[in-house]
Amino acid sequence: MSSVQIHTEITSSPLNLTAIRQWVGDPAAGAVVTFEGVVRDHDHGVGVTGITYSAHPSATDTLARVVAHFAECEGIRAIAVEHRVGQLIVGDVALALAVAGEHRREAFTCAMEIIDAVKAEVPIWKQQFLLEGGYEWGGLP
Repeated sequence: MSSVQIHTEITSSPLNLTAIRQWVGDPAAGAVVTFEGVVRDHDHGVGVTGITYSAHPSATDTLARVVAHFAECEGIRAIAVEHRVGQLIVGDVALALAVAGEHRREAFTCAMEIIDAVKAEVPIWKQQFLLEGGYEWGGLP
C-alpha cells in the first residue's frame, strides 16, 4: 500500500469542495466521504448574520499535524482539509473535507474523527455577529 496523500490549507479564499474531492482521487479507494461545514443562520437559539474566523499563526502547522495523525488509520488513502478565515456570511463554507478510503466505514469514521479533532485542536476562533446586534466569540479554550 502506498503512503497516504494529505492536503491541508487555511485560506481566506472561498472553499471549493469539487477541487478538494478531486485532490483525494485514488483508484484504490472504494469510498470518498466529503463534508462541508456551512455558516448557519443561528446558534444555540440566537440568530446569526455572519462569522469572522481568525487563525493563530500556528494554526496552519497545527492543522497539518492534526490531519497527519489520521494518515495512520487503516484503509485511508488520501485526506484533504481546508478551513476558511475572514468574514463569511450565512451559507458560506467554513470547513471542507474529503477522505478517500478503501471502504466506506473507514472513510466515514476517519472523516468524523478529523472534524472533531480540527474543532478541538486547531487554534481558529469565530466571532459570530448576532441578528439582534452585537457579537459573541466561539472556539476559545
